[in-house]
Amino acid sequence: MAADTGDFPTFVFGEDELDTVTLDRLATQRVMPQMSVNSDVLEVINNSAKHVTNLLENEGKIYGVTTGYGDSVVRAVPPELVAELPLHLSRFHGCGMGRFLTPEETRATLAVRLVTLVRGWSGVSMDLVQLLASMLKLDILPLIPSEGSVGASGDLTPLSYIAGSLAGERDVLHNGQVKLAREAFAEEGLTEITLRPKEALAIMNGTSVMTALAGIALEQSKRLAAAATRLTSMCSLAILGNTRHFDERLFNAKPHQGQMLIARHIREDLAPMQANHEAVRMQDRYSTRCAPHVIGVLQDAMPMLETTLNTEINSSNDNPLFDPETGDVLHGGHFYGGHVCMVADTLKTQVANLADLMDRQLATLVDTRYSNGLPSNLTGAIGERAPINHGFKAVQIGVSAWTAEACKLTMPASVFSRSTECHNQDKVSMGTIGARDALRVNELTAQVTAAHMMAATQAIELRMKSGELTEAMVGLRVLGQIAKVRAVVPFISEDQPMDKMLAEMTQQILSGEMSVSF
Repeated sequence: MAADTGDFPTFVFGEDELDTVTLDRLATQRVMPQMSVNSDVLEVINNSAKHVTNLLENEGKIYGVTTGYGDSVVRAVPPELVAELPLHLSRFHGCGMGRFLTPEETRATLAVRLVTLVRGWSGVSMDLVQLLASMLKLDILPLIPSEGSVGASGDLTPLSYIAGSLAGERDVLHNGQVKLAREAFAEEGLTEITLRPKEALAIMNGTSVMTALAGIALEQSKRLAAAATRLTSMCSLAILGNTRHFDERLFNAKPHQGQMLIARHIREDLAPMQANHEAVRMQDRYSTRCAPHVIGVLQDAMPMLETTLNTEINSSNDNPLFDPETGDVLHGGHFYGGHVCMVADTLKTQVANLADLMDRQLATLVDTRYSNGLPSNLTGAIGERAPINHGFKAVQIGVSAWTAEACKLTMPASVFSRSTECHNQDKVSMGTIGARDALRVNELTAQVTAAHMMAATQAIELRMKSGELTEAMVGLRVLGQIAKVRAVVPFISEDQPMDKMLAEMTQQILSGEMSVSF
């Protein structure tokens, strides 16, 4: 972080390295964007644009400037039409479908693309960079359809909605209203730009949508792993389980670092219980006993996944690139999103495993055959009211459905490469589809997490009401988690709809508002 503005830190484009943590905070406006005014940074950007101009004047031929795009590279563009070509690129790619990216996803996309362009390899003008930075700062958000990218040549179709917006032509969300980009610009004292040679290609031919979505998904995954860890502790408490499954010596014998960390968190959560309780069962079921081994896989993979995404974020990934020092044109394939797709495919598989784990833990809590004496379906009703109350019965069915859908989405997107664009794009990454899958798996897993957190809280409180658990046995860390849940959800005595509670819990888990601290 380079500076502070008010209550929020500032990220300076052109000076600071952008990581997934900061990207997530930019997306949720907890970090404020600022364009560098450093003369060295601005000189690099200006020189990049000059390279395109000089090359056009001296050699008269540049891919995507004096030629058609992709397979149409063999088609020469007459000099009098060169200036019109960039706008045409943005227009004919205006065929996106599906839901629009959320404001958070759109801010993240703008930020990732801006990081790429200010590096000085893309041949764009200072006018474009400044307008893009202003859009992010003033929250002028292009409406970007989420479907239509094969992940190479980058995110052409979704990013065309940014290019078109810079030219004033596309719809944006601004001050809560949908309006034409040029209208939003006028309200903020800005003016749309005329896209110069190479500029539409520089904006569109890259991995910024998939990288932004994967970055958000990665930060959500961290929260889900932490929640699954805390819920394992709560489930063990609720079933009066065997705390010795998490003994430090046991995990030193198989020393995967992430797995050891998860076991340590659970062990510390359960330390008050262990001092006051002797387990009934020698071995609890796998969903409790093996939880560190499930969550630990994601925990161990996370550093590599995060490093990979951070590298992608801070890269130049369009084509062609211009050497900032020499101006040499370099034709390559950095728009290929294979690394991003690997991250997304890995995340969605491991997060779906969290859903499956929590689904099994919840099933243990609601079933009297396995819960070690908890009321059927965790109903809080007693006496003559008990027969008509069914507690978490339907919630557990919903959890099974959400888990099944999450698991269904774990098929790797990368293996579904399709040859397209007249066989020019004959091997593509499918990274954007993988990233969208990862976000959806996270959403479904967060729903499972919300239901399990509500149920586990209910189960522990039922044990406390019966005197089988005391506050001393539950401990301050778990009691603190219960208090956070109870700020959103009441104890369920009588049957009632729980959809709104689940929705609020899900949102808080994904955003980190329902925090889990160790």
